[in-house]
Amino acid sequence: MDNVGSVMYSIVVPVYNEENVIKEFYNRTTAVLSSLKERYEIIFINDGSVDNSLTILRELHAEDSSVKVINFSRNFGHQMAITAGMDYSAGNAVIIMDSDLQDPPEVIAKLVERWKEGHDVVYAVREARKGETLFKRLTATLFYRLIVKITNVSMHADVGDFRLMDKKVIDIFRTVRERHRFIRGLVFWVGFKQTGISYIRNERFAGETKYPFRKMLKFAIDGITSFSFLPLQLAMYAGAIISLMSFASGIYILCLRIITGRFIPGIAGILVSVLFLGGIQLLFLGLIGEYIGRMYDEIKQRPLYIVQEFLGFNQKNNNEISC
Repeated sequence: MDNVGSVMYSIVVPVYNEENVIKEFYNRTTAVLSSLKERYEIIFINDGSVDNSLTILRELHAEDSSVKVINFSRNFGHQMAITAGMDYSAGNAVIIMDSDLQDPPEVIAKLVERWKEGHDVVYAVREARKGETLFKRLTATLFYRLIVKITNVSMHADVGDFRLMDKKVIDIFRTVRERHRFIRGLVFWVGFKQTGISYIRNERFAGETKYPFRKMLKFAIDGITSFSFLPLQLAMYAGAIISLMSFASGIYILCLRIITGRFIPGIAGILVSVLFLGGIQLLFLGLIGEYIGRMYDEIKQRPLYIVQEFLGFNQKNNNEISC
């Protein structure tokens, strides 16, 4: 690869405990990038790995100057790792992908082809998802369909973070510093000329998923609360409906008393009603608290991530420890 001239492609790769996958990912990715015959860089972001991932990344950097490493001081999460990679990328086109080889590096050539046709964002649409449980496929399908319906952003279902973005889109992303990030939604939010290509998502090459149900649920909440006020609106609608039902029930009891002289006894019914209303109130107080908590996080203005070490970047980068 020619090291003279500007970087054409930046590959942004979050890494968290992927010691069994990194070398295979590097070999397959460099084979594809070399065939493009243009200068590239591969930016690995070590997101607080506790295995030998960082050691392997150091070795790759020592062997290949196109490999660059951003080493976080701790685990800041997948979306922050992607953010750091975009912040320090130098390419005219930036490609985001995971290191587990579920997103085949061979698809990069198709992304580049559509980019060269004049598209600013080329996203990869999952035509099939190999090696995933029925539960995960079902919940993922429901989540993407739901978020497309309730958000105010026109998003494509079955699209993850695997995509190519033009430098001008990345420049816009660098100005967006919200803390609870849902990058795949933000990409559609920024606009520009976008298109998609279909691909088959493979099963993991090795290791275990880094997105258990707990993280998937948090990710879903981040996506919904980042782009939709529907949960808050549901609280208002539920309050209005319950109030109308209570008012109608009161009218019915009053009419029954006036017309027939009877009243409706039942401590159990009253208890159930009070518990039901109390549960609804606590549920929606929790939803409101979720939004307020996110506002609090934004006000604190803490860094999105902290970098302990840079490998392969210039002196200016090495002097920066956080962003």
